[in-house]
Amino acid sequence: MGRPRLIIIIRHGQSEGNKNRDIHQTIPDHRVKLTPDGWAQAREAGLRLRNMLRPDDTLQFYTSPYRRTRETTEGILETLTSDDPDPSPFKRSAMKVYEEPRLREQDFGNFQPCSDEMERMWQERADYGHFFYRIPDGESAADAYDRVSGFNESLWRQFGEQDFASVLVLVTHGLMSRVFLMKWYHFSVEYFEDLRNVNHCEFLIMKIKRDSGKYILQNKLRTWSELRRERAAIKAKEEKEGETAGSTKDVAKLESTPVAPRKWGGCPEGCTHGKHFKMRRDLQELRQHDEASASAGASSSSYSSHAPTHTHGHGHGSTVAARRTLGRRQLNGSDEDSDDPRGVQYPPAIDVTKAREELVSSPDGTPSFITIEDRLRHKSLMTPRKNPYLYVGRDFGGTYSGHASEEDLDNMSESDARERLATKAARVKTGERSGGAGLTKDGAGAGASASSHAHANRLGDAPSNSDRGSDGDDDSYGLVEDLDKAEQEDKSVQGSVY
Repeated sequence: MGRPRLIIIIRHGQSEGNKNRDIHQTIPDHRVKLTPDGWAQAREAGLRLRNMLRPDDTLQFYTSPYRRTRETTEGILETLTSDDPDPSPFKRSAMKVYEEPRLREQDFGNFQPCSDEMERMWQERADYGHFFYRIPDGESAADAYDRVSGFNESLWRQFGEQDFASVLVLVTHGLMSRVFLMKWYHFSVEYFEDLRNVNHCEFLIMKIKRDSGKYILQNKLRTWSELRRERAAIKAKEEKEGETAGSTKDVAKLESTPVAPRKWGGCPEGCTHGKHFKMRRDLQELRQHDEASASAGASSSSYSSHAPTHTHGHGHGSTVAARRTLGRRQLNGSDEDSDDPRGVQYPPAIDVTKAREELVSSPDGTPSFITIEDRLRHKSLMTPRKNPYLYVGRDFGGTYSGHASEEDLDNMSESDARERLATKAARVKTGERSGGAGLTKDGAGAGASASSHAHANRLGDAPSNSDRGSDGDDDSYGLVEDLDKAEQEDKSVQGSVY
């Protein structure tokens, strides 16, 4: 069917909390139950709802999970589906009833304080504003508005279903009823705060307008401003008739007397927090020391401009304020505080010469004070990083398999591995790897050694001096040169998949 033709909002029946507010001091708000009068109101609401509906209407209920709203829903369903005195066209099995936590009452905190404190809180809320005032340990009406906004969005998504009920019933609380209407009809905050509460089991009926699809509120909401106007009209009528002629002057005098505004922020009745708060002993002593140092500095007639004046071994720079100012001045490096009565504050002197002479090493041998000479000397003694030897390819050229591969000594025989390592050790010993004048096959010096660790080219071929002398004979080196020469002659190898 789509959108329901009726949306009915019902406030719960009278609860024990409505009859006695002190009950909230010992019973959680969500466990407060209906009074006998509240049950009677719920059953009577079920009869009124039954008379409003059509026989072919389908119903869907959403109720707050609080006990008083669930009991109100049970009372409504009891008389709505009862066959006394006549058979009811509405069967309990054909109805959908859901508990919706977003329809719960505004959270007023946990167990509420005494009645006097609650009365003070209600007056404070009235002065602050009902919508934005947040209950201590609870929530404001603005918080409840956020919950209802999400629930309204869920309803609109469900209205798109073709089998949605023709009548939607929401069993909730007084403030939540007004918040629901505020969200639906876009009431202003001022109008919301002017609305009076809804009566127990009162129906707020929203009827759809078929041509526009909008819901029209069928009720006239009561407001506080309207109530004040009604009372003023009644009072003016009584004065006109002369019933209160004797007290007219007193009433006028009373109304003209300005009412002092109540003060809620801060400490309205004078601050008494110091009587119940004690500062820690060490902090109190530090504060007294700072105050004594400040007073001693203010009473002094002359101040040194070259060194700090000492008082009890600490000096003016020992106070918290002085140390903070000194730190700022040293950090900024400005002369803005040159006229400070405490005088010029100098940082502690450090003997750099002594620090250079008495070097203390860390457990790993690194000195705590490293000079530039030490860094340069350390850099010159560093062993050059080993570059990985590369394969030239399994077929000595034409493949890319040896690119960036390290030399594998595990696959060599023991004698070949020993000979290879001995050759490398000889090169390092003669200084070839460190850029020295180690001799190569051609008798070249440092220039040839610079390319002794060159990488293979894109085809996997090593340069002519990449691993010379590694096998201990010159035949292998000549074989590599012959292969390079043959490859240069055969240009078809370039670009080959091999």
